[in-house]
Amino acid sequence: MTGTALTWQRLRDLTPADFEAAGNRWHAVSNRAAADAVRVGQALTAPLRETQRGEAATAAVRRLERLRRNYEYVRTECGLVRTTLNGLATDLAEPQRRLRQALDEAAELRFTVHPDGSVAYPASTVDTLLGSQDTPAGRADGRGALPLDLAPGPAVRPLNPHADKAQALADSIARAVRAAVEIDARYARTLHGLRAAKGLDVTQAVLADVRRDAADVRATARDYLVGLIPYEGSPAERKAWWDALPDEQRQEFLRIAPDLIGDLDGIPATIRDQANRTYLPILMAELASRGDPESQTKLEALRLIQDRLAQPGGLPMYLLDIGAEGNGRAVVAYGNPDTSRHVATYVPGLGTKLDAEFVEDTMVRAEDTALGAQDIDPSSASIIWLGYDAPLSADVASTGDADRGAPAYNSFMSGLTATNEAGNPHFTAIGHSYGSLTVGTAARQSGGIPGVDDIILLGSPGVGVQKAEDLGVGRDHVFVGAAENDPVTHLPAKDEALLAGPGAVIYGDVYDKNNDDLYFGKDPSSEAFGAQRFKTDPGPMPVMELGGFQAHSQYFTPGLDSESASNIARVVGGTSHRVTEEERR
Repeated sequence: MTGTALTWQRLRDLTPADFEAAGNRWHAVSNRAAADAVRVGQALTAPLRETQRGEAATAAVRRLERLRRNYEYVRTECGLVRTTLNGLATDLAEPQRRLRQALDEAAELRFTVHPDGSVAYPASTVDTLLGSQDTPAGRADGRGALPLDLAPGPAVRPLNPHADKAQALADSIARAVRAAVEIDARYARTLHGLRAAKGLDVTQAVLADVRRDAADVRATARDYLVGLIPYEGSPAERKAWWDALPDEQRQEFLRIAPDLIGDLDGIPATIRDQANRTYLPILMAELASRGDPESQTKLEALRLIQDRLAQPGGLPMYLLDIGAEGNGRAVVAYGNPDTSRHVATYVPGLGTKLDAEFVEDTMVRAEDTALGAQDIDPSSASIIWLGYDAPLSADVASTGDADRGAPAYNSFMSGLTATNEAGNPHFTAIGHSYGSLTVGTAARQSGGIPGVDDIILLGSPGVGVQKAEDLGVGRDHVFVGAAENDPVTHLPAKDEALLAGPGAVIYGDVYDKNNDDLYFGKDPSSEAFGAQRFKTDPGPMPVMELGGFQAHSQYFTPGLDSESASNIARVVGGTSHRVTEEERR
C-alpha cells in the first residue's frame, strides 16, 4: 500500500488474503531453495568430497558450498518475507474491522461519510423550554473538533442530537485509518530491509545482515506470532496446537521467534532445544549490549552453557528454557525427557541464580543424577529446573518465592507428561534446600504435581506440610536425604530462631526437642513427618573452618557422598525399593 496515501476507502476495500497469497508464493520459493540446498549438499558436494582429491576438486567443493549457502540465504530471506506479509495481513485486519463497524453504523443512521473521513448528519427537531426548535444539519470530522454549519440563532439553541454520534463515528474512522497507516509504515520499513546484496556472495557480513533482518521481522510481526500461540491453553492443548501446525508455520516460529517457543510448556523437547539454541546467541548479544554487572554475570553463564552444548560426547543435552528475567532462567535436560521412561526434575534452592556456579556446580548435579539413574535403567533423564527466582540470601527467605515458583514448576511438569512418548513414564520431583519448599508448595496445589510418582527432598528446611502424605504421592513415595551435619536440616522454627539467636543454624535442635519443627514446617526426616529417610554421608561439621555448609551441598555428588547419590539414582531409576534406609530423627 506504500506509495499512495492510505484512505478509509482503501482500508475498507483491502483484502488481507491477498497478502497471505503473496506470502504463500514467497514460501514456495523458500521451499524450493531449501530443497536445492539439500540437493547440492547431498547429491553433489558429499559425493565429490568422498571420491575426488586435488586442487580442482577442492575448488569445485568450495564453489558448491558457496552455492549451497546462497540457497540457504534465499530460503531464509524468502521465509522472512512470507512472515512479514502474513503479519501485515493479520495486523491490518483489526483496524479494518473497526472501520467497517463505524461505516455500518453510519449507514444505519443515514449519515454520510465523506471522502475526507468527516461524517455529515441530517437536521433534526427537538423540544426545549422555548418550544420546538429546528437544529441544522452538521458535519463532524476526526480531528477532535466539531465544526458545525450553524447559523446565528437564539442564545438558547439546542445541539442536534445526531452531532455526538457523528463525532464518535468520525473519531472511530480516523483512529482506524491512523492505526492502519502506522502498521503499513512499520511493515514497509521491514520489507524494504529484506534486500539481497549484489552478487549474492554469502559473506559474514551477509550472515550478520540475515540476523538483523530476522530481528526486524521478529519485532515487527511479533503481535501476529504471539496471537497464534494458545497461551491460555493447557500444556496438552499447546502440544496439540503445535502438532497440528503445518511444517512451514513451525519453521516460521523457530526461525523468527524462537524465544516464543523455547519456553512453552507442552512443546516437544527436541523443538524447545532447537528454539533455545537459536535464541541463545540473540539473548547473549542483548546482555552484552547492556554492560551492567548483573547482565555480565548472566552472559558469562550463557557462554559456559553454550560451550557445554557444543562439546562432543557425554550425555545428550537439551536446552528446554533460557532467559534473563529475574535472577535468570535455565532448564537443561541430560537425556531426552520425551523418550525416557524415568525422568527427574530437580529444583535448586537458596542462592541459585544464572551464574558460573550454576553451570559448573548445580547443572553437574543433574548430570550426575542422570548418569546414576542410567546405570540402573538406560532409559532415564534428569533435568535441572531454574524456572523461578530462588531467594539469594537467607535474610530474605520466605515462602513468597516458593509460592510464585510452584505454579511454573507444575506447568513445566504438565508439559513433560504431555510430550513424553515412553508410555506410563515414571517421574520424580527433586527439591534441594529451599527448592524442597518449592516442590512441597507445588505438591499442595490442586491436583498435586502433574505426573509425579516419587518426591525426593534433600537438605530441606521444611516443605510447608506436616506429614509426608500431604504431598499427594503417598508417604512411601516421599524420600528424604538429611545429612547429620547439614545445618539447614536442623534449623528451628521461625519463633524458636528468635530464642536461638546466632546459634540457630548449628544448635537448632536444642530448641526443638519436642515438636520436630524446622523453619518451613515439620522436619521431613523426622518420625512425625513419616517419609522414607535414606542414608547419606554425615558430611563435615558445620563450622566454617571445618567445611561450613559442605554437608548441605554434596548430596548429588558421588565423589563426596556416594551413599546419597546412589539412593537418589535408585529412586529416579525406578528401584526405590533398593534405597538404603536411615533411622528417622
